[in-house]
Amino acid sequence: MINIGIVGYGNIGKAARKVIGKTPDMILRGIITRRPEQVKEEILGGPSEEKMALINLDRYVLDLNQKRKWNRLGVDVAILCGGSKEDTPVQGPELAARFNTVDSFDTHADIPGYFQRMDSVAKEAGNVSIVSAGWDPGIFSLERILGNAFLTGGESYTFWGEGVSQGHSDAARKVKGVVDARQYTIPIEEAIQRVRAGETPEFSKRQMHKRLVFIVAEEGADLERVKKEIVEMPKYYDEYDTEVIFISEEEMKRKHSAFPHGGFVLTSGLTGDGNKQILEYKCQLESNPEFTASVLVACARAAYRMNKEGQSGAFTILDFPLGYLSPHSGEILRSRFM
Repeated sequence: MINIGIVGYGNIGKAARKVIGKTPDMILRGIITRRPEQVKEEILGGPSEEKMALINLDRYVLDLNQKRKWNRLGVDVAILCGGSKEDTPVQGPELAARFNTVDSFDTHADIPGYFQRMDSVAKEAGNVSIVSAGWDPGIFSLERILGNAFLTGGESYTFWGEGVSQGHSDAARKVKGVVDARQYTIPIEEAIQRVRAGETPEFSKRQMHKRLVFIVAEEGADLERVKKEIVEMPKYYDEYDTEVIFISEEEMKRKHSAFPHGGFVLTSGLTGDGNKQILEYKCQLESNPEFTASVLVACARAAYRMNKEGQSGAFTILDFPLGYLSPHSGEILRSRFM
């Protein structure tokens, strides 16, 4: 059995708990959170049949600041479920010094620097850290690599949505005066059709997607300031046409409680005698957090196996055999999935 710890108990953390409960080769040994008392209440009210160590909740659920007590959880792999804007960049290196880790750090421009920091810490500690796992970055990263390898000279395009971006929603929630936020990424149909027709245009980010943000603001908040900070936020909103809409907390719960998402990677290129080839990979998700959590749990299995083999340092989904993600043996993979 692989002993798993969850760090952060928001949407992804809760989803990871459900996935682990249905995964035969894993058991959840602990949750590290900023709100341990609230999490304990949630767990006690949950399904009693879950496969978790619930005999002693004080041992099972730890405060994020109780660093000296983390090792007592007996965790093989810690799954980091916090936000990429402020949580993972700080928690990642700290936890990589103690455990094998998996995270979904998704600020694309900052991945190379984050990878280097995690690689240094994990190697020194003798641990494995799989970083930036999920569906993008993660699965879509792999699809872009495959398209680039198979269609030499081709161009790859990634379209997201229409759906809720957890990272962008979290970034908007960090703005002062925001109680809750839900950001929808919307692909621009004209751009999609041009690529599907075999064109290879050079798009700006603004030409490929637009962003729609629903905000529940604090009473008395300066709405113009909130809107300005969101629209001009570097690496998240400033390169897109962004619309900010203020709504009530009741409307947020009623209309925006689900987290659908999806998207596709298109690679267009020519082979041989100029034959047009188009590769398209699509995912369609009713729950972005649940699917992201499922990918993280599979990557936790890979991290555990790699560490048992004596490997250490940081890795992405591009850096290890895909068979490490599966609970099945190599023999079964070759006979059933090839």
